[in-house]
Amino acid sequence: MVASSPAVSGQTGWPIGFWAAELTHPLRVFQEAGYEVELVSTEGGKLEMDGYSNPADVSGYSAHDIISLGYMQQEWFSSMLGNTRKLSDVSPDDYAAIFLVGGQGPMYTFRGNKALEKLFTAFYESGKPSAAVCHSTTLLLEAKKSNGELLVKGKTWTGFADAEEEYADQAVGMKIQPYRIEAEARKIPGTTFKVAAPFSSYAIADGNLITGQQQNSGAAAAELVVEQLNR
Repeated sequence: MVASSPAVSGQTGWPIGFWAAELTHPLRVFQEAGYEVELVSTEGGKLEMDGYSNPADVSGYSAHDIISLGYMQQEWFSSMLGNTRKLSDVSPDDYAAIFLVGGQGPMYTFRGNKALEKLFTAFYESGKPSAAVCHSTTLLLEAKKSNGELLVKGKTWTGFADAEEEYADQAVGMKIQPYRIEAEARKIPGTTFKVAAPFSSYAIADGNLITGQQQNSGAAAAELVVEQLNR
């Protein structure tokens, strides 16, 4: 699993990172299926979850997320977040699948990240399940295969929807993101970007490319990964 290292939003000035549920919910699916998971990040080192995704945050925005709350009580989980390897230090040969964790950080740390594009494409081109959820799908706006074509050419995929961005902006009273994934994806010829009802669980597998719409879709995307691994 690949998460964003801590960053600062150029749009809001907030400290940003990964969205808790987009790590913990898929992690639970993988662990219950018997898979070993390593968490790596864009820069290595300690990770921070987005404040609004923390179930203990005073905003109460994610207070319902008891799965994340449960993981946060585990010492090994704190250690996992406290010391990640940098994504450029890992070899795709050592893993069966890749899963990109979303959050606010990826909008700044994933898009245009050539090392991550190379890593994700290596998994994809070797036929391994290659998954991305929510804002981590921003990587797919530019990621190219070794033949120079966009990875999403001819593919059907999903990611954070414009309607969901609108809801989030209104909830906090400001424009949160520098651009919108759905709006950008719809400009790409030869690819199909689909969204379901806002904040519903929605994931798509098109071959070994697996995408989930937002934070409530992480488990569904992980289940599609497990289904392919179990074959």
